[in-house]
Amino acid sequence: MLIGLIRHGLTDWNAVGKIQGHSDIPLNEEGRRQARLLAERLKREPYYWDGLITSSLSRAKETGEIIASALHLPLLEPDDRLRERAYGQVEGMTQAQREAKWGVDWHLLDLGQESDEDLQLRALAFMEAMWAENQDKHLLVVSHGGFLAHLYKALYREKYTERIGNLSLSILQREDADWIPLLYNCTNHLQEKSGCNSKR
Repeated sequence: MLIGLIRHGLTDWNAVGKIQGHSDIPLNEEGRRQARLLAERLKREPYYWDGLITSSLSRAKETGEIIASALHLPLLEPDDRLRERAYGQVEGMTQAQREAKWGVDWHLLDLGQESDEDLQLRALAFMEAMWAENQDKHLLVVSHGGFLAHLYKALYREKYTERIGNLSLSILQREDADWIPLLYNCTNHLQEKSGCNSKR
């Protein structure tokens, strides 16, 4: 089984550095353009995909709809387990606003945000469910930066720590009990390059 993990396209809140969390912020035009660019890349690559599943938040759903339409893939029911981390009181705030209100260590305070542990458990539960239910399929998954960063941390500890870019593509292959990264956080399709190096 292959899973292609995609972060949704750019939103207006992304562009100004506001934390979105569960706030349902739509894609902007640049985010839609990014989704079309990834779809064009996926058309050219040798991987075969059986379907696409997204978070239930609109920025992920629209990203997935653009890609699925271009590739003629079935859209599966959105999955709440793929939603971004809940950030509580800090949703809608920029870094400067967060630090002005709570200081540089705001992330250590209890401001209603989902814990690292809970987010990682949710992410791993989704991956195990996909494996249990779809072992003979290859699926594209559209989710969110915080979710994906913590999924990779749960799977690989500190091996991959770079920021997850909008419309980045990572491809994981299930081998025995492990998810093996074939591609990680690749955004070269947005920069008109030929592609990223394999992680193998």
